[in-house]
Amino acid sequence: MQVLGYRNIKNTLVYVQLAEELFKDHPEYVSKAVKTEVETCALVEAGFEFVAEREGIKIYRKRK
Repeated sequence: MQVLGYRNIKNTLVYVQLAEELFKDHPEYVSKAVKTEVETCALVEAGFEFVAEREGIKIYRKRK
């Protein structure tokens, strides 16, 4: 919730549910949702790959 910048947990849950739906057939992945370029760069450098974007939030995944 803090990473995405929301005050209401309901807004954060939208992205949690989206990530769960995107990766439900791929339990061997770790998923992360980011909002800033700095966070994006850190994930890419850590080997995460871009999956989707919704309302300015980018979702990445990486094999466990």
